[in-house]
Amino acid sequence: MNHAAVTIEEVAAAAGVSRSTVSRVVNGSTAVSPAALESVQKAIADLKYVPNRAARSLASRQTLAIGLVVPEDTTRFFGDPFFASIVSGINERLVRSDYVLNLFIASDDPGHKMTSYMRGGNVDGAIIVSHHTSDTFVDRIAATMPVVYGGRPVRHREGDHYVDIDNIAASRDATEYLISQGRRRLATITGPLTMAASVDRLQGYHSALTDAGLPEGINVDGEFSSDGGAEAMRQILAAGDPPDGIFVASDLMARGAIEVLQSAGLRVPDDVAVVGFDDSPVAVSGAPALTTMRQPSFEQGQTMAGLLLDILAGQNPPHGTILSAELVVRASA
Repeated sequence: MNHAAVTIEEVAAAAGVSRSTVSRVVNGSTAVSPAALESVQKAIADLKYVPNRAARSLASRQTLAIGLVVPEDTTRFFGDPFFASIVSGINERLVRSDYVLNLFIASDDPGHKMTSYMRGGNVDGAIIVSHHTSDTFVDRIAATMPVVYGGRPVRHREGDHYVDIDNIAASRDATEYLISQGRRRLATITGPLTMAASVDRLQGYHSALTDAGLPEGINVDGEFSSDGGAEAMRQILAAGDPPDGIFVASDLMARGAIEVLQSAGLRVPDDVAVVGFDDSPVAVSGAPALTTMRQPSFEQGQTMAGLLLDILAGQNPPHGTILSAELVVRASA
């Protein structure tokens, strides 16, 4: 048979499945049983079926492109290993589909250039990560296409799809570990409190201290950067009576904080125990190696991409997916 003439209906007949099932397999949807997937893949191979992407795209008005929107500046995006892991997870899922990934990095959108481009039919859907309260342009994107958020949306609406970490439970675990090590004067370095993840991590920290009957201690925003973590640590030390334990809401900030502690003649963990968050490569890039909360960011990327593909294939996946973080004990606490 001339493979150029093979239709999707012929593949469906050979595989003993519906046309829509073949379409889901071709589009990389996970909403197909293993048996059906095997049958369709065999029929495609036997018939030498080649999907006509251009015709399919024209008929369905699809672009077969997905936008990854990161409302941060380029320094933060390229400097934080968290984003590399997220993008790797998204890409790993998309390579098994027909979709390509377009990256949009913008801490704001002057003139609405990026928003207009995305709303102009150039992508079929979007994944939005690391957004802040002030990033109102993401609402205009979400109004015109399917969106999956990395982290709970800061303006959460019923029907939003998101993949999040249980940040409250994770930061509570981190703080309880410090308390279990005999630490009683605690402080925390947060991320920007314009982000839901930062607010949740501060809440979990406070919750653990309240349950233990300990004072809340000082909290300072370290902006999720190494320099920000260092500056926050300087502010904490300047307040007097240095803490004997500190929960830092990212590994990058923890590295900056440890450098300041060591420069001040304080030993980690002897004088001040430090627990970070992420378990990124930064956690083991210096001494001491960081005790940290391992965030499954690669899995988060995979899950977000899978959810968006399911939505684009007409499925109705769960709206909120919550992943767990786990404590990794090393030398800093």
